[in-house]
Amino acid sequence: MNDVTRPLRVRDLQSDRLEVSIPAVESAALLQGRRELMIRHGAELYRLRLTASNKLILTK
Repeated sequence: MNDVTRPLRVRDLQSDRLEVSIPAVESAALLQGRRELMIRHGAELYRLRLTASNKLILTK
């Protein structure tokens, strides 16, 4: 495991049992100091933007 990804544990809401381990990527590692970037998914392009209120918006 490297500095960019680390497991995100998702728990079952009813039993508090560990259900799934999902890799997590730090947004700073994706954005690398920029306010937005384009993500190619198959033939489609998406824009990931960091807002002034520090929220992420993903648009097609």
